Amino acid sequence: MGVKLEVFRMTIYLTFPVAMFWIANQAEWFEDYVIQRKRELWPPEKEDQVSHVIFLPPEGRGLDSCGHDG
Repeated sequence: MGVKLEVFRMTIYLTFPVAMFWIANQAEWFEDYVIQRKRELWPPEKEDQVSHVIFLPPEGRGLDSCGHDG
């Protein structure tokens, strides 16, 4: 009984994360569910608004060549 139980537990331990990665990486599901839910929670101000955001450092502060605060 001990070996069968351990095989069952190991199967569950390996199957669950693999299944979650497989589900999370489905592009159709992501577009249909996640993006639609995001638009329901935070609707765009305009229909033609692009969802690209550029983050700039505060004025007077720059970034060095490595991307660190300078």
